[in-house]
Amino acid sequence: MTDLNEIMKQARQMQEQFQKAQQDLVNQVVDGESGAGLVKVSMNGKHDVVAVNLDPDLLNEEKEVVEDLIAAAFNDAVRKLEDKNKEALGAMTGGLNLPEGFKFPF
Repeated sequence: MTDLNEIMKQARQMQEQFQKAQQDLVNQVVDGESGAGLVKVSMNGKHDVVAVNLDPDLLNEEKEVVEDLIAAAFNDAVRKLEDKNKEALGAMTGGLNLPEGFKFPF
């Protein structure tokens, strides 16, 4: 029979690992782009945009085209960030078989 103190110790260790992983994810920066690199957006793990880069040639385009490319670059960055989060936290949950959308309280 497993000792309750050992189970609690393992639970605390797992919680610490998740907290560290979540902090690492917040500190990462991903780059989204669109228009074959005409628009680039850098976003951190809190979904804050830290940089936007527009190719100078893009400034000659119609306003709607520029707006669409900026939106697409933002969406690309968000998808990349979500994929990294799934990958990082999925590796930690391993074989726990958590339900879709389940979030830990810590």
